[in-house]
Amino acid sequence: MAGYHPTTLGSLEQLRAGRLPRRLVQLVAGLVLYGFTMAVMVRADLGLDPWDVFHQGAALHLPLTFGQVVIVVGALVLLLWIPLRQVPGLGTVLNVIIVGLAADAGLAVVERPDELWLRVVMMVGSVIGNGLAGALYIGAHLGPGPRDGLWLGLVRRTGHSVRILRTAIEVTVLVVGFILGGTVGVGTVFYAVAIGPTVQFFLPLTHARLRDSTPPASECG
Repeated sequence: MAGYHPTTLGSLEQLRAGRLPRRLVQLVAGLVLYGFTMAVMVRADLGLDPWDVFHQGAALHLPLTFGQVVIVVGALVLLLWIPLRQVPGLGTVLNVIIVGLAADAGLAVVERPDELWLRVVMMVGSVIGNGLAGALYIGAHLGPGPRDGLWLGLVRRTGHSVRILRTAIEVTVLVVGFILGGTVGVGTVFYAVAIGPTVQFFLPLTHARLRDSTPPASECG
């Protein structure tokens, strides 16, 4: 999510780091908001972030909803963690399930407006909301999402830079998603430019301080 390094605590250490009830509530709130803002961006119909271009494109060719594709892809990406020796946290597992369910719920209640100005407002609002959601999720310190864990694992195993590997993965899914029929547009560019600074803005406000911890290091993707 959003190109920021999560805490390096192990899965059990994350659960034992204190303030768990508060962090669980923050985690679930962030995941629900993340999925809902994905749905709003889909309804704005002005372009999606790279992974959602892929999710949308795949949904056009499968007997699955957009949210179900999000869940299936998340689970498949999680399997790629095995050769990378990445260990999922509780937040990783919940991410696979909750984000997709929240996205389908959002698509069920949000309609695509006809007015262009309203679609632009939805696009901008969804990116801001997505940034807040990412900060809530990261700030809970309960494990990275499956897609972030993929490039984090590759960085750890190969020694290549975050920018190179994350960019390579996202360009790949963007191109494949576009070929499959996913929506690429001004929203795709706006998301790429705005999501990093947006998460950076919200992260200090959502950081759940752990026992003997310092605020998490962050690096824009």
